[in-house]
Amino acid sequence: MTHVDDTDLDALAAQVHAFPKLSDDEVAVLLALCGREAGRARERLVEHNLTIALDQAIAHGNRGLDVSDLYQEGTIATIVAVTEYATRGGPPSGLRSYISRVVAAHLERAIAEAAMSEESENAFVHDAQLYETAEIGLRHDLGRTASVMELAAALEWPEDRVELIGAMLTNARELYDADIVQYLDDES
Repeated sequence: MTHVDDTDLDALAAQVHAFPKLSDDEVAVLLALCGREAGRARERLVEHNLTIALDQAIAHGNRGLDVSDLYQEGTIATIVAVTEYATRGGPPSGLRSYISRVVAAHLERAIAEAAMSEESENAFVHDAQLYETAEIGLRHDLGRTASVMELAAALEWPEDRVELIGAMLTNARELYDADIVQYLDDES
């Protein structure tokens, strides 16, 4: 996770505070215009409610995603929430709380998806390490490259998993080797 420093947060805060909170009457007019002049009215409602996205991003920070990434996700959720709310014809007084709920739920999903992705990546790294260890050990013991069936038996994995991890490692090695060659060529 990268850290957003105070300067970045100050810039985001200045951006969202450039659009002050709207009164219920202003919200009512803009919600009514969403049917006829959807683009600009919706844009104004979003702009004037981006403080919610920033507040939620800060509140959800330090949970696996950078605050600026959370703010971007929150901005998207704000756009969706305003569009849905205007379409449903909700009362002006409920718009901010609706946006807050939608943004919070969206950020929770984004954090959960990032955690699952990281967990999946860590599991692959672990499996790749096990595979390589077994591959090297069997090559040493057998005096040749082990078959998929031999690797599967040594790892106690199904053969299709051995094939998948093997293919992924082969692709990664080829890419890594190509990057090294490119780097060495650039150094010449």
